[in-house]
Amino acid sequence: MAEVLLKDISKVYDGGVKAVDKVNIEVKDQEFVVLVGPSGCGKSTTLRMIAGLEDITDGELFIGGKRMNDEAPKDRDIAMVFQNYAL
Repeated sequence: MAEVLLKDISKVYDGGVKAVDKVNIEVKDQEFVVLVGPSGCGKSTTLRMIAGLEDITDGELFIGGKRMNDEAPKDRDIAMVFQNYAL
């Protein structure tokens, strides 16, 4: 596993709706992290940006020290699993 670093990551949808606003997270190599929060707080959007399934509006994402903002999902070597099929 590699270090994952989010620096001021934001996601703004059309119409100016902020889903994620300047999130900073550092996950060290071999560290286990859980995102917990109420519905609609941006957990899934944050994970989707890390995986490359959502574009990052602002900020920088690093995986293993490499900037990944513009890398395709297939090149990120990231997987995510949800608790149930429907969010």
